[in-house]
Amino acid sequence: MEPMQDPGSDKTYKVQRKTNPYPRILADIGGTNVRFALEQADGRFEAVFVQPLKNFVSISQALSAYLADPIALRANVMQASWAAFAMACPIDGDDVKMTNANWSFSIEALQQEFGFEKLRVVNDFTALAMSIPRFTNDQVRQVGGGAAKRHAAIGLIGAGTGLGVSGLVPAKEGWLPLSSEGGHVTFSPSSEREMDILRFAWKALPHVSAERLMSGMGIELIYRAVSVLSGVNRDPLAAPEIVRRALTHACPICDETLELFCGMLGTVAGNLALTLGAQGGIYIGGGIVPRLGERFDQSCFRQRFEAKGRYAQYLGGIPTFVITMAHPTLLGVSAILQES
Repeated sequence: MEPMQDPGSDKTYKVQRKTNPYPRILADIGGTNVRFALEQADGRFEAVFVQPLKNFVSISQALSAYLADPIALRANVMQASWAAFAMACPIDGDDVKMTNANWSFSIEALQQEFGFEKLRVVNDFTALAMSIPRFTNDQVRQVGGGAAKRHAAIGLIGAGTGLGVSGLVPAKEGWLPLSSEGGHVTFSPSSEREMDILRFAWKALPHVSAERLMSGMGIELIYRAVSVLSGVNRDPLAAPEIVRRALTHACPICDETLELFCGMLGTVAGNLALTLGAQGGIYIGGGIVPRLGERFDQSCFRQRFEAKGRYAQYLGGIPTFVITMAHPTLLGVSAILQES
């Protein structure tokens, strides 16, 4: 077993592991943050480690930092021989290259480097989709009406650094998660205001995907567009500040930006529900919507979700849920590791 080096010290750690599925190292690596945790038993997570992705130049450095973390060491992280990582990028074969970060690596090489008996690497929204059947009622919040049908397809969408899309299809023994890059479908405006925003975006982007507008960078783009279209000279703002000002009603431009964002997300979520026939419900994750609280519930999201002409009644019967659980992707990545 090769020793692992803590990047912040000269101390070398030798891993002593048991051949046992627990404890397991799980990770959710998005475009902004890395999250590691140790699963001591099914669904019981300890030693959660959250750091900005920009603090690390590679997944090896990030994992080494977690293994050297004092809380993780006290939780016996060095005994873990199984691991599973959810990554914010397509996973197709051994070579992994992140979409919104300058990270690339070989799964096999990473497994050998850290001496794991088993290592799974999956798309983050595939993992999040697999968490849905394991949610309890207090880990989601319904927005609007509708009731989920049993053994029906389920859709998943989430805005954060990018726009993730996935779903679940019922199978004889459980669920099949969908590996999707649906966030990169072409954006389709549903109002004159949205058409004006699309024209604004076209000045810089030859292809305006849904992700370009329904994400952190998308909120910033909508804000710039609304400022120009309103004839207001405003300095650019970061997405968290736009959201903060909108939630406190401190800025009319920010208010309109957030309402536009929620409406656009409603349109895309409705499209997903129609595409999958997702009568089991649409679940909303990511880093943005769960933080909006009642503002999201009171927005035009649900109205726009149902605004599909002849299929308004069909969509009115499909429930939409905001995922409120902390670190929900870890549930799904654990399930995928168990089944592999």
